[in-house]
Amino acid sequence: MKPRLNFFNAAPDLMKEVRELNQAVEESGLERSLLHLIKLRASQINGCSFCVDMHSREARQDGETEQRLYLVAAWKESPLFSGRERAAFAWTEAVTLISSGGVSDELYEKTLEHFSAEELVKLTVAVSMINIWNRLCVSFHAIHPVEKARAA
Repeated sequence: MKPRLNFFNAAPDLMKEVRELNQAVEESGLERSLLHLIKLRASQINGCSFCVDMHSREARQDGETEQRLYLVAAWKESPLFSGRERAAFAWTEAVTLISSGGVSDELYEKTLEHFSAEELVKLTVAVSMINIWNRLCVSFHAIHPVEKARAA
């Protein structure tokens, strides 16, 4: 696979705005560890290898365990995640896959058990932000770093 284009170079003014929104999400007050996990889950759903690679590396650098990173894809079957993390994963999946049924009233109410209204807005913007990055990277074939010794 080859990159199609560098979207930063092709639309620098717009990408500056995207980066600024991304920075606002990072500084929103949501736990950094939670942001890593929801970015990883949305990127798995969207098949974005660049973002899966980046967010698993960043999470590891910030102290996340290998086991929890491996189990993000199977979070429903793992006891390693807190109630708040589980609520965030469910919300992330519903928002990422919004065309498959929207976000139910039941999920909304369950998520409010773990997030304040303000935090839920922040979480939704964070999920939307990673979906923007995923769509850019997948559409334009952003390639994650590859160790030459292990490349196929």
